Amino acid sequence: IQQVFKQLFYMINAIALNNLLLRKDVCSWSTGMQLRFNISQLEEWLHGKNLQQSGAAQTLEPLIQAAQLLQLKKKTSEDAEAICSLCTSLTTQQIVKILNLYTPVNEFEERVTVAFIRNIQKQLQERNDPPQLLLDFKHMFPVLFPFNPSAITMDSIHLPASLNLDFLNKV
Repeated sequence: IQQVFKQLFYMINAIALNNLLLRKDVCSWSTGMQLRFNISQLEEWLHGKNLQQSGAAQTLEPLIQAAQLLQLKKKTSEDAEAICSLCTSLTTQQIVKILNLYTPVNEFEERVTVAFIRNIQKQLQERNDPPQLLLDFKHMFPVLFPFNPSAITMDSIHLPASLNLDFLNKV
């Protein structure tokens, strides 16, 4: 069950983050607030179902950081440092893309300046990020089956002759 929810939450993360990276109309402060609220609801649900050890919440980390990126101030070099230290699960390319797509929805917000984005790129140039922008939502985590030894010993098993397993020998 834990593995199923980890996979499901990864798919939620990948699809939501990919939509964020591809749609200018959703890159805003209010979307960041809504995403963070929805993610906290998912985290509470995991906790309520005692699935917090499944790793499902950790798969949402890139989406959490993207939501926080949308909510942070984006003006000063201190803001750039805060973004760089906070967004460790996002690649440089993803951070820059979100900042480029950021769209103010009211008169109190401003567009992100090109100088600010260049400052971010300069600070993150030492990162060794993969060049991939979008997440692979078809990625599958390996399924792990726990080993549960049987109490039945092999010498107590009787093989019926009707199975035609004469080539097997008891040792």
